[in-house]
Parts: sequence; C-alpha cells; structure tokens
Amino acid sequence: MSYLIHWLLYAIAIIITAYLLPGVRLVGPGAALIAALVLGIVNTIIKPVLLLLTLPLNILTLGLFTFVINALMILLTSTLVPGFVVTGFFWALIFSLVLSVINYLLGVIF
Repeated sequence: MSYLIHWLLYAIAIIITAYLLPGVRLVGPGAALIAALVLGIVNTIIKPVLLLLTLPLNILTLGLFTFVINALMILLTSTLVPGFVVTGFFWALIFSLVLSVINYLLGVIF
C-alpha cells in the first residue's frame, strides 16, 4: 500500500512540476502516472549503473555530475512515455531540481 501512495504522490509532483515549467508538456494524469512508474524503474535500474560508470567524473566534480545523470534519466523517460515531453537538456535539469523539491514537500505534508 505504501508503494501505491508513493507512486501517486510522485505522479502528483510530476503534474505540478510540468505545470510550472514551460519546457515540459504533459498530456494528462495518465501520462503522469506512467511517467512516474517509468522514472521510478529507470532510477532503480539504470541510474545506479551510470553512477558507478561515471564515479571518477562524479568525484572530480564533487558530485555535481549527478545532476547531469538525473537530467538524462528524465530525458530517457520523456522518450519512453508518450504524452510526457521535455524539450531539452536544460529543461530536464530544471525539471529534476523542481521535482525533487516538490516531491520533498509532498512527502512532508503527507
């Protein structure tokens, strides 16, 4: 049950973030639910592998390269989910930052 609540809160955070940013387009709540699911799977499977492969670069940049990896995960999700469009790398980077803040705030509220 807890996973279902987290998934719904993540989808709500995606909806709010897409509403706030002009470079992100979301067709509807169904696309947000699918995007939340795909982003969760991508972050669980692909992101740790990329973090491990880019560990020297991440150490060199004092962890700031993690933001680049987060943006790449969002761009990958954007290509996999129809109805969820991120127009470029810059918007993916901003989307990941805003999404993290909104997801944190929703987690504190609920």
